[in-house]
Amino acid sequence: MGCLLDVHADDARVLARMAEDIRRGLTASPRQLPPKYFYDETGSALFERITELPEYYLTRAEDAILRDIAEDLARQLGPSDIVELGPGACRKVRWLLDALADGRDVRYVAMDVGREGLARAVGALADEYPHMHLHAVVADFERHLGCLPPPIGRRLVLFLGSTIGNFDPPARHALLAQVRRLLGSEGRFLLGVDLVKDRRVLEAAYDDAAGVTREFNRNILRVVNRAVDGDFVPEAWRHHSFYNTEASRIEMHLLAAAPQRVRLRALGLVLDFDVGDGIWTESSYKFTRESVSLMLGDAGLVLDEWQTDPEDHFGLALARPRERT
Repeated sequence: MGCLLDVHADDARVLARMAEDIRRGLTASPRQLPPKYFYDETGSALFERITELPEYYLTRAEDAILRDIAEDLARQLGPSDIVELGPGACRKVRWLLDALADGRDVRYVAMDVGREGLARAVGALADEYPHMHLHAVVADFERHLGCLPPPIGRRLVLFLGSTIGNFDPPARHALLAQVRRLLGSEGRFLLGVDLVKDRRVLEAAYDDAAGVTREFNRNILRVVNRAVDGDFVPEAWRHHSFYNTEASRIEMHLLAAAPQRVRLRALGLVLDFDVGDGIWTESSYKFTRESVSLMLGDAGLVLDEWQTDPEDHFGLALARPRERT
């Protein structure tokens, strides 16, 4: 049935926004960079390698749950409108699309910020599911959810991969409140969350023996260099990650391995780093069923169903809008 492509975040706007995020983050205390900038072409390829590492359980666990529940979910909800936020390669949604592949009139809307990658991923779906309406929306889901097309029936919104864990609580609440408005009265929301567990399991997933996560973390400095004409030397930075028990989050940092001066010419900034000075590159919050229920409730959503893998490493939460009183 073809594929529509809407663009709400062109290259110039994305680059301007990135430059402002870099300026704000690297002049803040502590210095930080938003994790969404990990995913240039190299970063995306490194992340795909991470998902296949023995230490990185998240993708395998979520896939196992999706595989097990897809048919029941499709039968129970019967959505005619599926919206996925940050779908990457649109791989996970295939479990649901396969369960719905009986000729029903279903529309799949994918929203992500990278035009080429999104067009490629949705184009592959068009070849595999020719009977479905496909709609790619090039936009930042933190800023442009209002650009999504209105629902054409019962809507299911997907936010998988524990991406919600990259948001600090205020930003998390703001995003979920927007999702609540997307659903209407009959829609449903499927959310992937990484769960609190033994810190050794958590820390190994973010500091693998092969060093792939180290290179993934360092690569964000190459992204910065291209975006604002910088001269970071990624090899001069040490990957550091740990589980912050009090905050229930993995933190990833880059630590200067030697004193260095970095110039970001497009921003007119010069930054000096001593040995051990850091840049905070990611927070990845971990959840329990109880904390997920509270988080959803604060945004006007009700936890309806809860599924985990056999090891209780990962959870999928199905939520519905809370009835207004």
